[in-house]
Amino acid sequence: MLCMSISPIAMGGVALAAPAKKAAITSTTSTDALGLQVRSAILMEATTGQIIYSVNGDDPMPPASMTKMMTEYIVADQVKQGKLKWTDKVSTLENASKQIGSRVFLAQGDEHTVEQLYTAMAIASANDATVALAEKVAGTEQNFVKLMNDEAKRMGMKTAYFANSTGLNVGDMPENYRPSDPRETKMSAQDAATLAKYIVTDHPDFTKFTTIQSYKFRERDKTLLQNLDWMLEANKSNINFKQYAYPGLDGLKTGHTENAGNCFTGTAVRNGVRLISVVMGTDAKQQKSRFVETKKLLDYGFDNYELKQVVAPKTTVKGAEHVAIKKSKQSEVAVVTDQPVGFMVKKGANLSGIKPDVKWVDADKLVAPLKKGTVVGTVTYTYKSDNSATPTVKSVNLVTTEDAEKAGWFKLFLRAIGQFFADLFTAIKNLF
Repeated sequence: MLCMSISPIAMGGVALAAPAKKAAITSTTSTDALGLQVRSAILMEATTGQIIYSVNGDDPMPPASMTKMMTEYIVADQVKQGKLKWTDKVSTLENASKQIGSRVFLAQGDEHTVEQLYTAMAIASANDATVALAEKVAGTEQNFVKLMNDEAKRMGMKTAYFANSTGLNVGDMPENYRPSDPRETKMSAQDAATLAKYIVTDHPDFTKFTTIQSYKFRERDKTLLQNLDWMLEANKSNINFKQYAYPGLDGLKTGHTENAGNCFTGTAVRNGVRLISVVMGTDAKQQKSRFVETKKLLDYGFDNYELKQVVAPKTTVKGAEHVAIKKSKQSEVAVVTDQPVGFMVKKGANLSGIKPDVKWVDADKLVAPLKKGTVVGTVTYTYKSDNSATPTVKSVNLVTTEDAEKAGWFKLFLRAIGQFFADLFTAIKNLF
């Protein structure tokens, strides 16, 4: 049963989950260099997606309420596309009203705005608010689950499977609303980091919700919902959580079941570099454990690594300064990169040995007229760090810096004659 990650107390219309009945994860083994007490963990740089550190990062595991990150992404995307508004009213259906675990006690027929429900989901992991949003988007929770799994494939999440919108065990869902497929929700630490990368990239305003420290869901509520993320930088002045407050940390999502242990997908930014950390399967009886392990990961990344740019956007690549364009007024057009390329490297590392690998578009397709910004090739850079089994490969497009206008027939005629005599001279020369 999905549990909130603070002591179980009644909260003026808001309740935390009852203790789960399954045996808790009370310890984990650690053989990695950082001494992490986890089942799995990942540290990723957010712009490149580069993995800096991994412990069993590809192993699918129960993610508990970290599942809700996908629900958050889809709902935020619906708002971004104009299909939903934060002010839209959502009427609670039976499925949402019967959710257990972390919840805000929605009754069937209750109405709240998308923003109210989203906030309850994001900071307090409310299962009923989550299902209400899923049903608002897709009609039923299982229709929404199809969207979740489709998005997982689009994002390149290799092991993820979603059974519901919340992360609850299937057996803890309302009986009439359980999926026919008995599989439970699973996700690797790397999948969770990939999902978090999409959130921070596609919805950079995510902090509007994740940094809320407390929230009054209803006017009649006597106690506020508290953010389950103890590591928020803003908690440095909170007497209960200041020992966990982490500079630059502004999200993202906690999770807990007795099956999954304590989990946390965190993200922090310092000096313009954003890192994403995921810990899964920390001690289920120690809520602080996920934050203690997350600090180890983030400290390692910020203390030892830096983001170094190999090539800037709109930059000329040595040896690939121009491309030939057939039937153009000018025989060659200048090209530059369309995006930057950077790698997370050990501080002080020398990247001079990284060489570009250029591949041009088929020459038969490079025929005038071509507009400025036309993709005419790609350039690829490969970097392998000391603690990575596989190299990181980044490719960006090469694009034209100006229009390539089609030459007139007379110029093309003269160019053809010139080429004819050049070829003839070469042929004669090769005879001797």
